[in-house]
Amino acid sequence: MMRPSLGRRALLGAGLAGLAAPALAQVAPQGCRGPVYLTIDTGWSREAEAIAAILRRHAVTATLFIADEPTFRGDSTLSDAWAPFWRARVAEGHSFASHTWRHWYFAGDPGPGRTTFRSRRGQGQVVLDQTAMCAELDRPIDALRRFAPEARVLPLWRAPGGIVTRNAVALAAGCGLRHQGWTRNGFLGDELDSAAHPNAALLRRNLANIQPGEVLVMHWGVRSRREPFAGIMEALVTGLLARGLCFAPLPPQGVA
Repeated sequence: MMRPSLGRRALLGAGLAGLAAPALAQVAPQGCRGPVYLTIDTGWSREAEAIAAILRRHAVTATLFIADEPTFRGDSTLSDAWAPFWRARVAEGHSFASHTWRHWYFAGDPGPGRTTFRSRRGQGQVVLDQTAMCAELDRPIDALRRFAPEARVLPLWRAPGGIVTRNAVALAAGCGLRHQGWTRNGFLGDELDSAAHPNAALLRRNLANIQPGEVLVMHWGVRSRREPFAGIMEALVTGLLARGLCFAPLPPQGVA
């Protein structure tokens, strides 16, 4: 019997999760000018608890793209040690989607139905076919389901760095998943060098430029950034709310 794809299982999971009201169910406030869609990729996770606390304080629900990446604690983001963190995010009503398991990068299509997946940390590369691509995208969600079977999983995925190839997108579609990037003003800048892009400048830029309908992207902490982005996270959230924007998780079909 053919195993159900992640996409079909995700749709089922999303439907079941919808039967129970999440802890932070979003209700668009009166006067909301339009939604913005906060998405968070895994990353170094040094500021994960601080960021989660800010989101909880302001009843912001986000879409969390998960991969098994190294963390500041010397483990990895989907190891058992992080189970309590992910269970707490599920209880708060956040949605989830795949960010690949290994967080390698797509680096060309060597032939029909195949795509090259390459480490930037010298761990090698592989060529993924349809079966291997689905396995790569399934694995982080399978890990999450071990921690929290009730998690709301969307039929979406995001390539590391947002870098895709034609075959990678097609192969993922064969797994039932649509690629979700971010919008023009949605890159919040937490991966940029702190000296050239200090927090104060990022905050001004983001508050000035983010418009209704934007898909925003950030991480649970970035190793290379010396001035943690979490330091302006609360000001960003409250500033966008003050502008009449409201936060919403991505819809199952994604946002173009």
